[in-house]
Amino acid sequence: MENLNPEKLNVEFRQGVTTEEPIINRRYTLTHSDITAELFLTIGLEYAYDKINMMMRDEVLGEWRDNNGRTYLYIYVYVNGQFGSIAAEIRNMIFRRELPLALEAIRYGDREFFEAHPELDDAAIWVHFDSTTPQYDKFEYWGTPKDYK
Repeated sequence: MENLNPEKLNVEFRQGVTTEEPIINRRYTLTHSDITAELFLTIGLEYAYDKINMMMRDEVLGEWRDNNGRTYLYIYVYVNGQFGSIAAEIRNMIFRRELPLALEAIRYGDREFFEAHPELDDAAIWVHFDSTTPQYDKFEYWGTPKDYK
């Protein structure tokens, strides 16, 4: 895994969100360019479906949720569906290798939000690896945002 290069991170705030609000339903769409190695983080009230390549499905989606008064960061990655178990194995490996960089990009790209809500640096990060192949369909704890500062 590489460390985040802030110069390669492009951040866009969509209508309805500021650098500090809202917390619940704040959504992240992280995509990238294989050619330039740039990362594109879109922060909004909805996922940035217009930025997602539906053929590749290699984006990382995230949102702030609440469970019985505990705020946590839910992350979603699409491991496979139509490509079969060999592709799922490869995609699972790539997502697991690159997810720390993606989480670092979210934490850095929304750093003013974390400065306004420092308690969220201690919120749990739960990752859903979505797959039709049972061995890759997982829901896992991945630490806290401060682990990715």
